[in-house]
Amino acid sequence: MSTVHEYIIIGSGCTGAMAAQTLVEAGAKVLMLDVGIKNDENKCTPDRDFLKIRKTENNQTEFFLGKDFKHIPIDKIGTGAQLTPQRKFMIERVSELMPFVSQNFFPMESLAYGGLGNGWGLGCCVFSDAEMDAAGLDKNKMHDAYQLVADRIGISCENDDAAKYTIGALKNYSPSILPDKTGALLLRKYEKQKKKLNSNGFFLGRPALALLTTDRDDRKKYAYRDLDFYSDEEKSAYRPWITTDKLKKENGFEYKSGFLVKEFSENNGLVTVLTQNTNTNEEKIFKCKKLILASSVLSTVRIVLNSYKKYDITLPVLSNHYCYVPCIQPSLLGGVDDEMKVGFAQLSLFHDADNTNSDVAMASVYSYRSLMMMRLIQQLPLSYTDAQVFLRYMMPALTIMGIHFPEAASADKKLWLTKKNDKSELYIDYQFSELEISKNKIREKQFKSAMRKLSCYSIKTINPGAGSSIHYAGTLPFSNEKKIFSLSTDGRLNGLANIFVADGSGFRYLPAKGLTLSLMANAHLVALNALKNE
Repeated sequence: MSTVHEYIIIGSGCTGAMAAQTLVEAGAKVLMLDVGIKNDENKCTPDRDFLKIRKTENNQTEFFLGKDFKHIPIDKIGTGAQLTPQRKFMIERVSELMPFVSQNFFPMESLAYGGLGNGWGLGCCVFSDAEMDAAGLDKNKMHDAYQLVADRIGISCENDDAAKYTIGALKNYSPSILPDKTGALLLRKYEKQKKKLNSNGFFLGRPALALLTTDRDDRKKYAYRDLDFYSDEEKSAYRPWITTDKLKKENGFEYKSGFLVKEFSENNGLVTVLTQNTNTNEEKIFKCKKLILASSVLSTVRIVLNSYKKYDITLPVLSNHYCYVPCIQPSLLGGVDDEMKVGFAQLSLFHDADNTNSDVAMASVYSYRSLMMMRLIQQLPLSYTDAQVFLRYMMPALTIMGIHFPEAASADKKLWLTKKNDKSELYIDYQFSELEISKNKIREKQFKSAMRKLSCYSIKTINPGAGSSIHYAGTLPFSNEKKIFSLSTDGRLNGLANIFVADGSGFRYLPAKGLTLSLMANAHLVALNALKNE
């Protein structure tokens, strides 16, 4: 007779890891099923920073460009174009195992150990009460969940003008990392222009990051090596595999990789999970008392639709509109390269026009160096030789502003699953209304204007397309009506007793603020609900 597990969790990303920790800490027995692809690229970094490696390391080509130069970007800039060789494993086998079709939506999905959390920018934001109400989240429970997750992962930030949009009422955080020249200069200019910017609804400050600035257990404080896109060796940046690695040492936790979940069924209080072994293609069945789906929004909806055998019916989907804007600070042009650079966001700029923290757009402000100018050069209207000279002069002054916009559901943002020759393909059609396009363009201009007040001037706007924000939600929205393909407020899939969803599938609204902290807080609450005997 096959083993009946107490809990099965699907996925090892941020939500899966957080839900698993909650269950294991409560004494539950947990099996985590995952495809679990790991990095096979060069990940042993010399004990030096980015500049020293570039200037002194003879064998740096494979590390920065990959084996046989296979990670030199040659395609059109889009979702995932900036992934380094050490991060490419995040998207391996996705097109093969999770077929996807769209003409206007360009998502990133992952089958990796740790999921998309391997490339998470570490931005942590607490949604306001108004945003949580709009998303369908229980704000009374979420506040405690935010603090619990923050204590687990470790957050660094400052109590400055951005704090009400980032940390909110969180406590026990560490000091922020130090800004580099570009960030420090913008902060000084902000202090001079603060009154005018605030009156226009703009607030600038240090980002809240899941990044340690003090040692913690086996995790080391941030070392300012500017290898953030290449290495997690010191574990200063929180990645979900850190949690899963620790859980593997617990008696109540079991991890199995190489299994892609296809569908589930529930009968007489028992859940059956059908999987495909990704190495042999053989099918294998697992059984449990309760199932928690935490495999990312798009993967979860695939599993649910396949389980119900419902094809060609449309469901909603949400993804923040996103664009990024390269900018120049003229006073830094041609300057000496800053020894201390950081790949993570330097600053967070929020636009809250009515000062209610309910309709907020967010820009993350970055320096640019360790991704190297090869990732910019193809975007310039210059010959390669001229572009090299231009970029060397421009790089010390280059600032990248990535803007996220809040997103509401509409009938023109939809997905469906189609079955062909025993294989299912996910289709997405994602279209913005003229009103949404107009509103976003106005806001984009307002962000550029705010940066001009800080003597930071935009060069161009790059729109990588819908889905490029890598923020997805809303496919199985929260509902009190108990209708099919929706979630109850406790995360349970309506119509079933023992199937829960711990990712962002239930969010009815997608604030522009960094999503991951809210996803993990919600996953913790869903796990608590699954623990209840009902």
